Amino acid sequence: MKEENEIIIPENPISRFLFNNVHAGLIWLLVRLYLGYAWLTAGWGKVTSDAWTGENAGAAVQGFIGGALAKAEEGGDVAGWYAHFLQNVALPNAKLFSFIVAWGEVLVGLGLIVGLLTGIAAFFGTVMNVSFLFAGTLSTNPLLFILATWLVLAWKNAGWYGLDRWALPLLGTPWHRKSKDNIET
Repeated sequence: MKEENEIIIPENPISRFLFNNVHAGLIWLLVRLYLGYAWLTAGWGKVTSDAWTGENAGAAVQGFIGGALAKAEEGGDVAGWYAHFLQNVALPNAKLFSFIVAWGEVLVGLGLIVGLLTGIAAFFGTVMNVSFLFAGTLSTNPLLFILATWLVLAWKNAGWYGLDRWALPLLGTPWHRKSKDNIET
């Protein structure tokens, strides 16, 4: 219900197309498949690695954190507050973080590839990208972060060519066709 004094700013046509039109879902499908493949292959490499989930689980995370802490000591690209988090939270729980990162990457990749809970999968991908960026690791993280952020914004139609088309209405997020009785103003 619209209040009498409420001011509605109309959405520009480009945003309306990108974030609300099912035809833009084809664009998001390409972005989803690219990101999903990147996350899935990175995660699968970790899940099948002894240093991430095997007998030596946590070793790779300890090495990664050690590198980030060294950068922080040198006054590099790692902020002091994040170094404190790595030193006092992540490092003592390296095995747990190893499991979370490895399987998190796999789940984000699968979610994006099949288009299931696309906005949520992309959000958790951005969380991981930001964590890697805070730790001073560039690589492909800036690109993946930007693309995943756009997918988060396009959550309504990014999974249209995927399982979200059916899953989101079942979860209470309805997509519906415009009809004469249902015309947006």
